[in-house]
Formats: sequence, structure tokens, C-alpha cells
Amino acid sequence: MTAGTSQDVTFRAEVRDWLEAQLSGEFAGLRGSGGPGREHEHLQERAAWERRLGEAGWIGIGWPDPRYGRALSLQRQVIFHEEYARAAAPGRLGHIGEQLLVPTLLANGTEEQKERFVPGVAAGEVMWCQGYSEPDAGSDLANVGTRAVLDGDRWVVTGQKIWTSLAHVADWCIVIARTEPGSQRHAGLSFLLVPMDQPGVTVRPIVQLTGTSEFNEVFLDGAVAAAGDVVGEPGQGWRVAMSLLGFERGVSTLGQQIGFARELKAITARARENGAADDPVLADRIVSAWVDLQVMRHTALRTLGSDAAREAPWAANVSKLLWANWHRRLGELAMAVEGAAAVVTSGLPYELTDEQRLFLFSRADTIYGGSNEVQRNVLAERHLGLPRDRA
Repeated sequence: MTAGTSQDVTFRAEVRDWLEAQLSGEFAGLRGSGGPGREHEHLQERAAWERRLGEAGWIGIGWPDPRYGRALSLQRQVIFHEEYARAAAPGRLGHIGEQLLVPTLLANGTEEQKERFVPGVAAGEVMWCQGYSEPDAGSDLANVGTRAVLDGDRWVVTGQKIWTSLAHVADWCIVIARTEPGSQRHAGLSFLLVPMDQPGVTVRPIVQLTGTSEFNEVFLDGAVAAAGDVVGEPGQGWRVAMSLLGFERGVSTLGQQIGFARELKAITARARENGAADDPVLADRIVSAWVDLQVMRHTALRTLGSDAAREAPWAANVSKLLWANWHRRLGELAMAVEGAAAVVTSGLPYELTDEQRLFLFSRADTIYGGSNEVQRNVLAERHLGLPRDRA
């Protein structure tokens, strides 16, 4: 993608100036906070930040329906995410609603659902979480066991979800549930919208290696959703669920890569400071990390366009493999640069450095969002035509 037109340059300056003004004032303390491994930080302040983004019209800039979003070009969406990351703006609490729920509703929902749910997300006032994974249905989503029964004007939902990011701050949950008794695999699933603040929903934090708990277990024990709060036809939820996953690896990945670049820059600076850069093996690993990051960026830019996406439907799977493996290696590189000191916490009882937190959290990168094994199976079976894995 090129630098863009003069209007794009003006837009970049607008984004940069707005972020600088906001993050130098009331929200100055939020720079660099939140995000993977740090979702516990400044929750109330980051919720206020979401509302500020909504007031300024920075939520939903890529939504194609001008009634709700700004329908900006891909170029300008990339610009926004790049500048957001460069400014070290806080990790988003509303990204599941903005990047996953709303695009799915705009593509598959009814007009009533759009009018009911989209404005709250656009205003930064309503938070969402994603109830896909279960103890026996992680990357194998078709094995979902959570069940929902239509009882008059409501669905009654029973089951368990796991690894549910930000469930502890969410107002609503996207729940994939089996609504047709006796159905198996992809058939008989429905895409339900379930309010979190009700007696039938229990959220239990999962303590991670970092000592934080951004993932959760969610227990649904007779939780209810309105009969009309199913996206798409009942029993046809698999198609809607796959539609959502198609939005998961969109333009925000460019911003993610700016964050990666910032982490690599910090590791490189640390290597120069403590002399690790003088080790030719470590120096080579740092250079390789930089080269691979450029490959990721250009791969993403090449495949984000609508024409490219149609011609290369496998690109999202390749992208996930590229960034997950790269980021995991970066965590290992951070530890290698620190040397023996990497195994000692910076304070009691369990105070981690940024490098240690990066290493520990990035262990999960190759698992969440679709494990490496599943991505490779999809590529092999659906795009290369190889026999199915019988394991």
C-alpha cells in the first residue's frame, strides 16, 4: 500500500494530532496500558477512553453502513490503526464489539438488530465478549456442547464457555449454542446474543502465567436471551460464526504489527544497553526478527484488499501462522537478550518486567484465535486438497 493521497496525509495528521492531544491530557496515564497480558490495567479509565473515542467518531470507521460508521477506505483504516499503535494508545476494551460483533450484524443481522445493538458499540458504551470456545470445543468449534432451548419468547441457555476474553467487563456475550436436539458438528448451531448481567451467568477468571486474568470461564445455567436475539436463522449459526471469524483478522492487524515493532525496538535497545547485541548469534536473531516483521506487513497489505481476499481465501490462515509464531519467537528473544536475569522477577510478590510479560503471554499466541495445528489443517485440506486428518 502506498503512502496515499494528499487527503490521506491530511487524515494521518488529523489522527496523530487528536491522539496526541488526548493522550497528553486527561488520558496521559493510559499510554502503553492494556492489551495482551495487561488487560487488568486501568479498567475504569479505559472504559472512559472508549466513550471518548465514540464521541469523536473513531469507533467503526471502517463499517460500510454510513448510518453507523464512517465507511472510510482501507487506506485510511490502516492509517488510523498505525497511528493508534504509534501513539501507544491504550489497549481497546471495545474491540470485540467493534471489530467482530458489528461487522457480523451488518452482514447478517436484521434491521432491528442493527438499530438496537450498533449504536451502543459506536458510542463506546456497550462492551462485548465472544463465547465460542468450550472445554471440549476449542479450535474444533463444531464440537460445541452448549445448548439453548426456545421457551416461549426466550432462549434458555445452558453450558460452559472458556478462554472468554474480557468477559468480566462485558455487557453482552456472543454465544454459539446447539439449538437443534440430536444435531452434530456444524448443523443445528445458532448465533445468540446473551446479556451478561443476569442470574444465569457466572464469570470465573482464569489466572494466567502473567498473574493476570483477562481470560475467563463463563457458566451459563439457565441464562436467557430474547427469542429475536439470534443472528441469522436458528440452526444456521455456523455460517454466521464463520462470517465473524472472517472479520477477526482484518485491518487492525496492521496496528498490531506497529505494536510488535515497538516491542522489537525496545528489545534491540536493551541488547545494545547490556551488550547482548555484541553476540553475533543474538544480533542475527534481532535482524531476522526485523526482516520477518517486514514480510508480515507486506503480506498483510497485499491480502487485505477485497479482490485479494477473494483470490486468496487462505490468507487469513497464513497471517495467523505468521504473526503467532513470530511473536512467540520475539518473547524468546527478549529472554535471550536479558540472559540469566530473565528468570528473576523485578519485585515481590510477582512483579514482571515488560520482557517477562511478553515471553509468558506469547506462549499462548500459537493457541488462541485458532491453533497452529488447526490453521495448517485448514490450509492443507481446504486449499491444497490434501486428505483430511483422521487423528
